[in-house]
Amino acid sequence: MSITSTLLLIFAVCSIAMAISWLYAMKIKNIGVVDVAWAGLMAAAGIFCAITSNGSSTAKLATGLFAGLWGTRLFLTLYKRVFSEPEDGRYQALRQTWNGSSSKLFVFFQGQAVIVTLFSIPFIAASSNVSLDTGICLGLAIIVFIISVGGETIADRQLAAFRGNSNNRGKTCRQGLWAWSRHPNYFFEWLHWFSYVLLAVGGGYFMLSLIGPVVMLLFLYRVSGIPWTEAQAIRSRGEDYLNYQKEVSAFFPLPPKKQ
Repeated sequence: MSITSTLLLIFAVCSIAMAISWLYAMKIKNIGVVDVAWAGLMAAAGIFCAITSNGSSTAKLATGLFAGLWGTRLFLTLYKRVFSEPEDGRYQALRQTWNGSSSKLFVFFQGQAVIVTLFSIPFIAASSNVSLDTGICLGLAIIVFIISVGGETIADRQLAAFRGNSNNRGKTCRQGLWAWSRHPNYFFEWLHWFSYVLLAVGGGYFMLSLIGPVVMLLFLYRVSGIPWTEAQAIRSRGEDYLNYQKEVSAFFPLPPKKQ
């Protein structure tokens, strides 16, 4: 399949899936469903790209495994969080801002289908690399993948353990990785995209693989990541979070500042 055909098919499937997710979210009154759907669709898109590409067997296998494992882990983590807790405060604020408009929320869900399609491009670039075989790039890609997914898993578990303690209600997690970065889960999420950059080295679509880390950093820093999350954190934790902002790096893990 051509890149255009692959992306159009991915968008069509994701658009339908997001429409169904939107209907379900409206029914249960929890917009967080969109995150669960996004993660699951990302895993499926990565596997699909790997299967339909014309790259080496190594490139196809590595891309499919990376995307499948990363997306499935994220899907299960978000599924547990979304369906065991009240609607995320960020989405409660969004619902209030839009006065509960179902049409605006529908467009929001469809926007996630566009994003899945956009982030499928690095999967295509990596899995289409006909020159990838065993070697340094594959080894580095595996190392980056293990570190990133492992780090994201640890960060998620540390936050879940903190939030699971009722004595911590209204407080900010400063344990483990969260003492070095205000968003270690986002950092490792971003780092993960370099796995596909490394898999694409030497391939004909290498430049397209850079869409992953570049656009993800933009989203996390300026669009739907840190700005949304921190606005909600300040609303819910006030001065405690403002102090946390002064002491801990926003994204890259760094030693905390002394106050």
